[in-house]
Amino acid sequence: MHASWRSLVDMFWLSQQGQALLAFLQQRLQAGAQIYPPEPLRALCLSPLPDVKVVILGQDPYHGMGQAEGLAFSVPSGVTTPPSLRNIFKELQRDLGQAPPFEASLSPWAANGVLLLNTCLTVEDGLPASHAKQGWEALTDAIIRAIAESTKACVFMLWGAHAQSKATLIAQATNHKPTTCLVLQANHPSPLSALRGPQPFIGCGHFSKAQQWLQSKEMSMEWRLGR
Repeated sequence: MHASWRSLVDMFWLSQQGQALLAFLQQRLQAGAQIYPPEPLRALCLSPLPDVKVVILGQDPYHGMGQAEGLAFSVPSGVTTPPSLRNIFKELQRDLGQAPPFEASLSPWAANGVLLLNTCLTVEDGLPASHAKQGWEALTDAIIRAIAESTKACVFMLWGAHAQSKATLIAQATNHKPTTCLVLQANHPSPLSALRGPQPFIGCGHFSKAQQWLQSKEMSMEWRLGR
């Protein structure tokens, strides 16, 4: 991971929750479980803490072979675009007129200051949420808190009820002063909820809202992905 995250992550691994998570992961590996992704902390490699200007929060990694790459909602180049990611691209096109990219990896966003963070960072093959409430949430809450406390300007995109539950954490970390953090909330981009009320994902306009707000803070954001 980038050095800016090192002390926070080291402190987590030394904690009771971190030690319990390590024991759980070791136990599951010894039992023959197939765990994804191969690099659970990849988001912390590509997006240094001082550079984070947008956080897109997911729940847990894709649970199919070859899909998860350690970045929320993203899949490696050459992998079929999952339905939730297709809806993200659909909203990009609707909101900014941006044609869907040929490749589904969001790593260019990560390199441009977008932290693509799942609240749980590992999952077992074919078993969604199989590693939820095993300790990862303590680390990812600490990451969210560190960003909210230190940033000069950051947009948090909370998609779905699970992500939206972190709004209180962000508010507390900023002492309920919204001048440094913009919190945008909508339904999850999953086909089951993307068009459903009360906050449909399709039509939410989060990409242009983030762009405009960051521009007001004299910061730039480029959402374009290569074609």
